[in-house]
Amino acid sequence: MTINLSDGSGTPQNKRVTTMENIRSMVFFLLGVWLFITRRRQALFERRLQAARRNTAEKMRRVWELLEDDSFPRRRLRRQMMLQLLLKRRRRPSIWAVRRSNVWWDQIVPGFTRDEWVRHFRMSEETFLDICAKLRPAMEKRDTNFRVCVPLKKRVAIALWKLATNSEYRSISHLFGVSKTTVCRCLREFCSAACALLLPRHIRFPDPETLARTAAEIEASWGLPRCVGAIEGSHIPIIAPQENHRDYINARGWHSIILQGVVDGKGLFWSTCAGMAGGLRHTRALRESSLWEMAEQGRFDPSFYILGDSAYPLKPWLLKAFRQDATLTPERRAYNESVRRARATVRAAFSRLKGRWRCLTKRNDSDIQVVKSMVLTCCALHNICERHSEEYRDQWDTPGLSEMQDVDDEEDEEEEEEGGDVRDSLVRFLTM
Repeated sequence: MTINLSDGSGTPQNKRVTTMENIRSMVFFLLGVWLFITRRRQALFERRLQAARRNTAEKMRRVWELLEDDSFPRRRLRRQMMLQLLLKRRRRPSIWAVRRSNVWWDQIVPGFTRDEWVRHFRMSEETFLDICAKLRPAMEKRDTNFRVCVPLKKRVAIALWKLATNSEYRSISHLFGVSKTTVCRCLREFCSAACALLLPRHIRFPDPETLARTAAEIEASWGLPRCVGAIEGSHIPIIAPQENHRDYINARGWHSIILQGVVDGKGLFWSTCAGMAGGLRHTRALRESSLWEMAEQGRFDPSFYILGDSAYPLKPWLLKAFRQDATLTPERRAYNESVRRARATVRAAFSRLKGRWRCLTKRNDSDIQVVKSMVLTCCALHNICERHSEEYRDQWDTPGLSEMQDVDDEEDEEEEEEGGDVRDSLVRFLTM
């Protein structure tokens, strides 16, 4: 016979309560230790400061006594002591923060006109303030006892300036009156917050109602029914990574990551994927995107489709133009012309994206993950500017750089038969 001597105190619930009490006690203990050490250090600092002040006052008192003493025998001694006091090398005080000029941000920027806002930050002040309000929960900071934090608006402006101009950190730090480290930190925090708060809001897979509305707009513009967008890829220049750098060398011979996006009839992105190695082909990059996963799993409405160039595989949900040759029928030529107009729209969207945000056209020396967040942030900012009807200026265009960055692969014939019937049906519909 077994006798149970337990009094119930060892139940799992009691153990959890005991554990939580121990953790709470440990937290309060560590907090008390931290407060005790902080107060001791503060008291020690104050005592040293008071002692230094007393020593300085005593030296000055002795100097004045010597100056007031006019007796001739002590004149030489007085002169020597004065020289020792004046020539004695003082210890340089420790520097907590370098003084910098904030004149440009504090006095010049508040007087900017709308034209100047668009020229420098690629958007109006109203759109800028709207972005600041949306990012406030993730980026707002508080002042400390030792330093005043950089204001939210200034940190957002620093990040936008870097994305728009791709200027060096040193020049941006001089302009805004902050350190280079602060510029780098502002950029990373802004891109991280934008990817978390702006990207899901402004770039997302359309719902059925949005797909139907987009298809109607595209049919009116391109003449293609049930089309909801066009896909395009672009190379973003980067510095050679430390690991597997050969995988990032593209067909043109320089290191890059791939940006792949789907654009609707208005030039807005509704699907983006960035960060793939520049050495990948169109098909491989597409297979690594979330768009491929959704379409292959049947979560993409089969009654709609998107358009791609000749390097993409032909799928029921991804159509492309017929290969140009002498045997092409007039019906297929007309279909190819409609596809060409659609391709012009998506290329124009990528051109405006790179024109506004020049950081996408020059080599980026940051870590690949940081570059990826910068690219996705620029895509979200592109949609924001387009939706707010922000002005786009022709002098921002970089046609030579944009063409050099285009993903240029050979024609893909893999799984050609999967989307062939859908494309032929579309051709017959267009000729009815």
